[in-house]
Amino acid sequence: MNRSSFAHEIAPTSVEMACVADTKSIVGESPLWNAAEQCVYFVDIPQRQLHRLNVGNMMLESFGTPDIATAVALRRARGLILTFERTLAFFDPATKSFDAAIDMPSEPTGNRFNDGKCDRQGRFWAGTMSKTQWDEPRGSLYRFGSDLTATQMVSELRCSNGLGWSPDSRTFYFVESFAHAIYAFDFEAQSGVISGRRVFATLDPASGAFPDGLTVDAEGHVWNAQPVFGRLVRYDPDGRIDQIVETPVSRCTSCAFGGDDLGTMYVTSAQDSLAPEELIEEPLAGGLFAFRPGVAGIAETPFIG
Repeated sequence: MNRSSFAHEIAPTSVEMACVADTKSIVGESPLWNAAEQCVYFVDIPQRQLHRLNVGNMMLESFGTPDIATAVALRRARGLILTFERTLAFFDPATKSFDAAIDMPSEPTGNRFNDGKCDRQGRFWAGTMSKTQWDEPRGSLYRFGSDLTATQMVSELRCSNGLGWSPDSRTFYFVESFAHAIYAFDFEAQSGVISGRRVFATLDPASGAFPDGLTVDAEGHVWNAQPVFGRLVRYDPDGRIDQIVETPVSRCTSCAFGGDDLGTMYVTSAQDSLAPEELIEEPLAGGLFAFRPGVAGIAETPFIG
C-alpha cells in the first residue's frame, strides 16, 4: 500500500502475498530463516518480543526479551545472536534463555543498535543509530569476530540499517536510511575489509519514504523494503530497478528468503507512525507476510562465536 507522495517508477508485479502471522507488531524487523528448525524468527522491537513461526504447522511462539531486540542472526554454537539496545546477547531456544555477551562499543549514550547480519565467513555485522534523532549522523557500523571484538567499519551514519553480500562475496550492500541511500562497497572476504564506498541506489526524500532492510538473491539482485512506499524493490547489480512488489501494508520493514528451497520471501512490517484511521485501513499492519518471488535466496551463515 503506497502512502508516499510519489508514484512507483515502474508498474508493480502482481504476486500473491499472504499474512502468515498476524502479530500486529509495533515495529516488526529482522526476519531470519532457520533451516534446522524449519521456522522464521523475527522481532518486535518496542514490544520486546522475539517471535518464531513454525512453517510446518504455522504455529507461532513468542519469547519476551529482557531488552528491546533489534536484530537476530544464527549462531554456529547453538541458537541465535541478537542485538539489544546496547548489548549483544545469545539466545538458546532449548532453554528459552538469554545470555548477555558484550556491551555496545563506545557510542553516544543516546544511541542503540539497529540492524545486523552475518557475512559468509561467520562474522557478525551490526549498526547503530540515534534513538530519537534518526536523521542525525551519529550511528556507526561494526564488525564482530568470533571473540566478539568490535571493529568500527563506518561512522557518522544517519541510521545504520539493512545489509547483505553479493553471491560471490565481492560486494557488500548497506543501507543508510536517512541518507535515503543504499551503498555498495568492495568486500575482501578473507579479511572482512570494505572499501570503495559508492551509491548503489537512492530514494527521493520528498517522497516521504526511505530504504530499510534488505536481502540479496541467488542471481545477485538486491531486494530492499521501502516503508511508506509499501513495497519491495528488486535492484539489478548495477542499481537499476528490476521489479517492484507492493505489500498489503505501507510499513514493510525487512525481507528474507526461507523455505526448503529458499524460494519463499518473508516480509516484516510495522504499525508505528500509522494514524488510527490508517490502522483501520491496514488491519494486517505489523504482520509477517510471505510470497513466492520466482527466485531463490542464499542461505545465511551462522555467527562463528
